[in-house]
Amino acid sequence: MANEESSITVMIVEDQEIARVGLKVILESSYKLNVVGVAQDGQEAVNKALNLKPNVILMDIGLPILNGIEATKKIKSENSNIRVIMLTSHDDDDHVFSALSAGADGYCLKEAPAQQLVMAIKAVAEGVAWLDPGIASRVLRAITQGNKERDAGDKTHHDLSANLSTRELDVLRLVVDGLTNQEIAIKLVLSIETVKTHMRHIMEKLAVSDRTQAAVKAMREGLV
Repeated sequence: MANEESSITVMIVEDQEIARVGLKVILESSYKLNVVGVAQDGQEAVNKALNLKPNVILMDIGLPILNGIEATKKIKSENSNIRVIMLTSHDDDDHVFSALSAGADGYCLKEAPAQQLVMAIKAVAEGVAWLDPGIASRVLRAITQGNKERDAGDKTHHDLSANLSTRELDVLRLVVDGLTNQEIAIKLVLSIETVKTHMRHIMEKLAVSDRTQAAVKAMREGLV
């Protein structure tokens, strides 16, 4: 997580040169953002990310050699502290949930205003998930559908929810809302270590490797 007093290091992964240059200009003109590297394909992104260890990666999906979703999986499996924002023109449900399931911490559309992209980077660097407003509505639909399946007696939902304690469900709801562990601790009047323990148990029970995947699974299964 980036320190509030220091600059946020960013790596750009984009196969189109014009887009890479434009993003670099936008980010370097923003306060406390420092572009430390660029990559043109998914495999180069993995190699450079693990070497440079940027706070945040802007990752395109449609990359040569290794697509952005697979590259995100590899990066997250090696270093979960690196935040990844998918910056793409794809706004369909399959790409959105595949990216989030791969461990992406944010999802922005390329037509988003520059100021919104900068806000997304700063939020994700501080551990808060970020969804493009248009994408958020799709996630909301997924929650609604999950709730309908739950009300219809969906077995998967009942099996998963039965495994989670009341307090774990409370924590999970706040994770879905985008709160950090510190914010959850304050809201639920718990110690930060207790919240971390709950998060570890939640991830074990949901069979996921990080909090973003836990949130996605919770929404898909209608647990919250």
